[in-house]
Amino acid sequence: MWFSFWRSRDRFSLDELRYLTDQLMKVQVVNEVNKDFVIEALRSIAELITYGDQHDVAFFDYFMEKQVMGEFVRILKISRTVTVSLQLLQTMSIMIQNLKSEHAIYYMFSNEHINYLISYSFDFRNEELLSYYISFLRAISGKLNKNTISLLIKTRNDEVVALPLYIEAIRFAFHEESMVRTAVRALTLNVYHVGDECVNRYVSRAPHADYFLDLVKFFREQCISLNRLVSGSSKNLGPESTSTILSAVDEIEDNLYYFSDIISAGIPDVGRLITDNILKLLIFPLLLPSLRTEAVDETKIGAVTSLYLLCCILRIVKIKDLANIVAAALFCPLKAFVPSSEAKLNGCMSGHGYPHDGQKPDIANLNSEVDCGNLRVTVPDLSSSTQLQSEDDVLQHDCNGSQLALREAFLAYITGGDDVQVLGSLSVLATLLQTKELDESMLDALGILPQRKQHKKLLLQALVGEGSGEEQLFSSESSLIKDGISNELDSYVQKLKDQYGVSCSCPEVGASPHVHRFQVLDALVSLFCRSNISAETLWDGGWLLRQLLPYSEAEFNSHHRKLLKDSYKNCTSRLLAEARGMWCDLLITVLCDEWRKCKRAIEASSPRKEPKCILLLSQKSSFEEVIPGELSFTAGERMCELVKVFVLLHQLQFFSLGRDLPDQPPIHPSVDIPENSRAKTANLALISPKPGTELKLVDAVPCRIAFERGKERHFSFLAVSIGTSGWIVLAEELPLKQHYGVVRVAAPLAGCNPNIDDKHSRWLHLRIRPSSFPLVDSAKYTAHGKVRTKALVDGRWTLAFRDEESCKSALSMILEEMTLQSNEVERRLKPLLNLERAVDSSNPSQPLEASSSRTPSSNSL
Repeated sequence: MWFSFWRSRDRFSLDELRYLTDQLMKVQVVNEVNKDFVIEALRSIAELITYGDQHDVAFFDYFMEKQVMGEFVRILKISRTVTVSLQLLQTMSIMIQNLKSEHAIYYMFSNEHINYLISYSFDFRNEELLSYYISFLRAISGKLNKNTISLLIKTRNDEVVALPLYIEAIRFAFHEESMVRTAVRALTLNVYHVGDECVNRYVSRAPHADYFLDLVKFFREQCISLNRLVSGSSKNLGPESTSTILSAVDEIEDNLYYFSDIISAGIPDVGRLITDNILKLLIFPLLLPSLRTEAVDETKIGAVTSLYLLCCILRIVKIKDLANIVAAALFCPLKAFVPSSEAKLNGCMSGHGYPHDGQKPDIANLNSEVDCGNLRVTVPDLSSSTQLQSEDDVLQHDCNGSQLALREAFLAYITGGDDVQVLGSLSVLATLLQTKELDESMLDALGILPQRKQHKKLLLQALVGEGSGEEQLFSSESSLIKDGISNELDSYVQKLKDQYGVSCSCPEVGASPHVHRFQVLDALVSLFCRSNISAETLWDGGWLLRQLLPYSEAEFNSHHRKLLKDSYKNCTSRLLAEARGMWCDLLITVLCDEWRKCKRAIEASSPRKEPKCILLLSQKSSFEEVIPGELSFTAGERMCELVKVFVLLHQLQFFSLGRDLPDQPPIHPSVDIPENSRAKTANLALISPKPGTELKLVDAVPCRIAFERGKERHFSFLAVSIGTSGWIVLAEELPLKQHYGVVRVAAPLAGCNPNIDDKHSRWLHLRIRPSSFPLVDSAKYTAHGKVRTKALVDGRWTLAFRDEESCKSALSMILEEMTLQSNEVERRLKPLLNLERAVDSSNPSQPLEASSSRTPSSNSL
């Protein structure tokens, strides 16, 4: 037999298939002696059947005639080695995956052989065998449709009573190996998307409906694990912990996308099961309470993680009931979700609520005090001088913290929380605003319905003849009918009580949405008045305000504009200080660049950041005071941060007045260099002093410097400025050309901080700043989530002059050129700093004077 097996034959022939089948049928037991032959026969048969499916139907006809599938099952039964089981599973997978003929697939599925192989008790302690088995199941699921799935089920009285493929697969749904879990999910989705009503009932009813309950429980454990990682890394957010958090985030989002894919199959009962389980097991007991209560043990979730998870769930899981019930729950107080014995209010523990460790809340924006263990929060009212301050419209917010609606937790975080809490709250509000499954009336009740959508709805009501819509469209209070909003909100509040046992008795529910919109605007304006929030987070607040800005004097009034203007003026004074700072030569370039970025960010259709940024945001104040002798890198970061905030506040002035925002900032163009300038005299008016550049040594002062120990060199010292740029130049005299020299070394003039040595009056000390600054990108993290930590290094020069007078002359030259440089920066910024003129110039009939394109090339980054 062995000789005949290895004899020369046509490999892809029907005779070869006959021979292999005959030899396989003769095998009575599979052991160590003949296992290699059996394995090779199984592999070759799969190859031949795949070949025949594409070239000759006679191959598969013979396969059916000899009932080779039955032989496969028989070989499995008599096999005593795992390698044969491995090859059999691989053989079946190859055949099922590669057969194109529907007739062939129907035959493969039309007997109980496939179900027998699916249900066979393999020894899954062998990981390789499990991998082949899961691949086998997934291959079967790839061929499922309404016709083929009927061949794999067992029915009784027209109801499905068994589907081995599905039941065996979900046994491994929570396997420790991610590849196994992924394959099982793909298989289950193939089952759900077949669209067979009987199968849908089978998977969505007990006991198989427990699979969806187990899915949510598994997801909940992942959320709790993520919270542990976030809490553990809050004190030391390094590359390793960041990578671990990102991996956990990827798994969580994969789970949510799996939920979304299940829902897209359109099985109503399954969508309801997922909604109920997510609400009952995760959102109600863990996420919502953590917005006001601290995580007292490892089974709870912190506020920051909850904000992230709420964003992800609303953004990914597209279920109308889920979105609207979550929105309605935000009107409920804390006590609706937490037993009074457990209601330890958030904010009493650092790292979870406000006030945050190392950050004091802005007292002007947030009043909070601990009274008998309870937090009393007052959401700021920035409009006390307006007509809306009536007893009927304005809610009283001085009630006990546990009585406040959860919706107000977001507003309290915005007005008094730290950077992470502000970003998280803004992200949740932005996610709600962009959730298409959320009814617009619910958005209006929350106070975040964009005015354009509100006007559009009222206009449609007026056009179709609904009197209430027409009446409101032209009324002073442009809002949807209160009855309509109440009906929507009340229906979901009632559903909260009836289906989930959540009783909501907060006065927020009955309040006017006009008041809620006003509260959101108040909180956002308060945010822009804060000085301890990063520019990146403020930009996100700017995007949200841009979506909500109503251009209505009744809502965004003069008081709001005054607060914004005061904050802007404060920022302007800081910007003027930077015009004489260490990076003044790059200030205009940075400003023009950030202007474009900010305009794109605010006018974008969606926020720039993904929710995961909530977990990775660095804890750093946006503004730091100028520190004498600080590193240029630190000063550069502070300058960039300041410019971002200034640009945002400037652009918000345009938006608040309903003006179009120009593409470029209104700044003066550069001017020709005066004939009597030192740069002109030195023949440097048109070029920067790069090494090798020839220049005229007018006013140059001889000096000595040692760049290496024991190697002192003689140079001619010169300081020059050209517009907003300036340099310190060390040149060597040309021996054959009197009063001319060649530039050997050039360094930035700005930030050189010149001072004469206290003990040696002929020595001049200079700080040499890098010539360029790697601007911080719009994200604090790279694409791989690693924090950018590489800083620039400052140099130090000590120049020795011939005498005290020469040293003083060099110092005077530096100070003079630095003054000219700073004056030019201030001159070009002047129209930008004149807010009224800048806003007036935004009229399209008056061309805007911008000069970023005319900035000298030496200013480029």
